[in-house]
Order: sequence, then C-alpha cells, then structure tokens
Amino acid sequence: MSGKTILVWFRNDLRIHDNEILLEAIRKADNVLPVYCFDPYYFTKTTSGEPKTGNLRARFLLESVADLRKNLQARDAELIIRTGNPAEILPQLAEEYHISEVYHHREVAYEETEISEQVEAALWKIRLNLKHFIGHTLYHKEDLPFPIKDIPDSFAIFKKKIERDSDVRPFASTPEHIVTPEITDAGELPTLQQLGLDEPVDDPRAAIKFIGGETEALKQLDQYFIHTEQLGKQKPKNGSASTCMSSHLSPWIALGCISLRQVYWEVIKHEGSTHNNSPLVLELLWRDYFRFMFKKHGQKFISAKETDNSDDFAANQDELFEKWKTGITGVALVDAIMHELNATGYINNYSRQIVAGFLVSVLKVDWTKGAAYFEEKLIDYSPASNWGNWAFIAGIGNDPRDSRYFNIAKQLNDLDTKNDFIATWLPELKDVSDQYAHVTH
Repeated sequence: MSGKTILVWFRNDLRIHDNEILLEAIRKADNVLPVYCFDPYYFTKTTSGEPKTGNLRARFLLESVADLRKNLQARDAELIIRTGNPAEILPQLAEEYHISEVYHHREVAYEETEISEQVEAALWKIRLNLKHFIGHTLYHKEDLPFPIKDIPDSFAIFKKKIERDSDVRPFASTPEHIVTPEITDAGELPTLQQLGLDEPVDDPRAAIKFIGGETEALKQLDQYFIHTEQLGKQKPKNGSASTCMSSHLSPWIALGCISLRQVYWEVIKHEGSTHNNSPLVLELLWRDYFRFMFKKHGQKFISAKETDNSDDFAANQDELFEKWKTGITGVALVDAIMHELNATGYINNYSRQIVAGFLVSVLKVDWTKGAAYFEEKLIDYSPASNWGNWAFIAGIGNDPRDSRYFNIAKQLNDLDTKNDFIATWLPELKDVSDQYAHVTH
C-alpha cells in the first residue's frame, strides 16, 4: 500500500452524488477507505422496553447501506461494514490501513454529536484527526447571512433573510472512479435478526413501498416531478391520505441517500424562479431551520420550560399514551393515522401534526413520549426535524407563536369520517356514526 489513505466514515450521508467528503477524500488522498458502522447503541431497547430503532426503519437503513456498497463497487471501490462501537472500530481500521485522516459529516443532535466526540477522542489517542464537514443542510453554514448565534428563532424571519441574502451552492460532481486500498475483509451486512429485530410484514394498504438507497431516491425524485403538476393542483381531502401533496422523499433525505442541494436544483430546473413557492423547497428550509436551531441552542432547543409543568399532564398518561400509540383512542382520524404509522413506518406531515397535537393538547401526555415513539417507528426519522417539530407542537420551541400548527379539536370536528383514508386504515368504522370522530376541548 502506498501514498496517503483517508478513511471516509459514512453515517447519514449514504450516497455517491453530491457527497463533499467523498470528493474531498478523492482529491486529497491516493486511496479512500469507505466505512459504515452499525452502532449497537441505536438498536438497544429503550426504558419502555421497545427498540430504539424499529424494524421498518432498520430495514430501510440496511437497504440503503447495501445500495451504497453496490454503487461504490460500480466505481471499483468497496465499503467496509462493521457492527460495533465506532469509537473502537474506526481506530482499529485506521491502524490496519495506515490511515492519514478520517472524514465525516458533522451532526447536530445530542446523541450523534456525543458519538462523534467519542470517535474524535479515540482517534486523538493514535494521533489522528477527525475532520468535520457540513453536508446535511440546503444552505451551507458559511453562506448564511448571520453567524449561528444570531440565527433568527422565528422561522418566518429565518426564511425571509436566507432567501434574500444567501444562495444555495451548486451540487458537487459524482466520482466515476474511486481507488481503495486492498481490502481483505469487507464485512457482511448484518441481518435484522442480528440487530435484535423481527422481519417486518409489508402491509398491502401502504400507499407507497419505500426501498432504501440512493438508486431508489433518484427514481423517487423523478417520480415527484412526473406527478408534480397534479400534486400542486389537488387540495388534500381532509389532508390525511398519504399520497397528498407529498414528495415522499423524506426517508431518503433522512439517511442522506439524496442531498438537499440536489433536490433543490432539480426543483429549479423544473419549476424555475417560482421555487420559493414550492412545497418541496419549503420542506427543505424547515429541515435547515431545525438543524440550525440545534446548532445554535443545543439541547436547550427542546428542553422543557424552566417551570415544572408535570401538573399539566394527565394523571393516567401512561394508559392514554398506550391507547394513542396502538390507535385505540376512539377518535377515528387519530386511530387511522396511528394504524398507518405502525403498519408502514410512514405518515405525511399533516398526519403527524394531527396525532402529535392530539397527544399533547387533548390527551395531555408528555410530548417527549410521542417524539421517542416517532423515533422508533418513522423510517424518515431525523433527530433535529423530529424533536424540533414535537417541541413546536408542545409550545416549547423558541417562538411558538410562529408555529404553523393549528387547533386540533377544530380539525377533528371538521372531519367527515366517511372518507377513503379512514375506510382503509380503520375498516371496522364503516357502519359507525360520525360522532365517533368528534372530540371536545
């Protein structure tokens, strides 16, 4: 083995296109060593006895890593796969392959940041540098019109200033050939069983089948633009059906199977200068906002208010939470949405607002229980967006008045229970009266 070798530690950036660390490593080194670690921490049981990562989300991750390996192999490279603590595995690989430096994309949420710090400390012990890159946002941190500490807490002001004063960088080229050192043991992809999970059963009612990986992400992006005109014109009926007004790209975005910049520039290509009104660009901006809020405030962004608010919670909140998560609250729309979530690992944004608002405002259950449940179930779980959104719904975000959320009781009472969505996910309601859907607040 000769020359400089850089280890590229893949995390939530499972792509070849527009991957800054991969391109930088190719430019700077003679050899690139791509590595992915399945960290057992993410597959442990939570205090409630449930897996931190559910089987639908885990399957999507396994598919995404498998696709990354395939795409690297198509460029004459290989992906080393290991299961274990990255702070132990990465220094071992660094010594085995005479690594000069380790590259990775910086995360912002607490758990991910702590893992990075453990890896950084372990690499320092063998005198190696962990180089951090920013690669999960639409707007690069260096291009913001304000320093991180001065980012507006109001989304509306953030959006206005960033659209006026910042530009999105062009997305990076795609490498055609990657040189890796000779790899003796690339490692096998773990099975769900090895990660402590059962094989999920696909529900035939699912509106879309999500398959992990960059290859599928690019197909889904094309599909979005094929249907974008009719999606733009349709007014969602009760807003609940999974297919309405959604690009369905969020699972791939969450794992970095596709970059926000690539999505943005495709919107520009298809929609031109009207992109500021694009629902897809708005979705990307909200993702940026929540990531930058975590960057600015850290855990304080989602911390409960200083006053003790435990008196605000229902006395029987554990029982109510159990009914909520299993979809037996007695409120048709909420139950139908939770059945869809549990069966498919995906619900659209409107549905998330409905069930989260119901848990917090109507059932008076601690919002962090709901956020943790979404973390387990959602295949598009992303720490900043998930916890940031829940904090907003709970009125804990920095500017709750700026929240786009709405009166939950009114939404539920405006509902016609005889719609297709409820018929699909709550078929036992076909002959039940409309009163079943109503709540009082």
